[in-house]
Amino acid sequence: MAHTFFVLLNAVSGPAARMNTILVMKKLLHSLGLLFVLLSFVSCGGKDTIDIYGKISGKVTDVSTGEPLAAAQVTLIPSANTIQTSAEGVFAFSGLDEGQYTVSVQKTGYQANRKNVTVISGETTEVVVPLSVIPVN
Repeated sequence: MAHTFFVLLNAVSGPAARMNTILVMKKLLHSLGLLFVLLSFVSCGGKDTIDIYGKISGKVTDVSTGEPLAAAQVTLIPSANTIQTSAEGVFAFSGLDEGQYTVSVQKTGYQANRKNVTVISGETTEVVVPLSVIPVN
């Protein structure tokens, strides 16, 4: 096919026109190659990547009022990672291997509570842990 193109090009135009046409074709092929490379990079990023780790995110609340509890101590078992809830009562553990975990929560003036959760690779497991106020005698 390329040979037919050059035979037709020789029949229609002179040497200068042939040289210009060849240069234009080279630039076009170069641009198409560059476009292909850029599109390949774009398609490899973002949501196409596989996340092998999971995440647990949750909220600690007062069982009676449903209000969030700030500064509650949240421990992830078996990893023993401990964090505190935010002012909105939320917490998160990321970079977790797939498997079973226990979320243990404590706060002064409240009874401790635990929730068992299953982490799946690439997903976020949501959990709400309600705490009951310790009755005053």
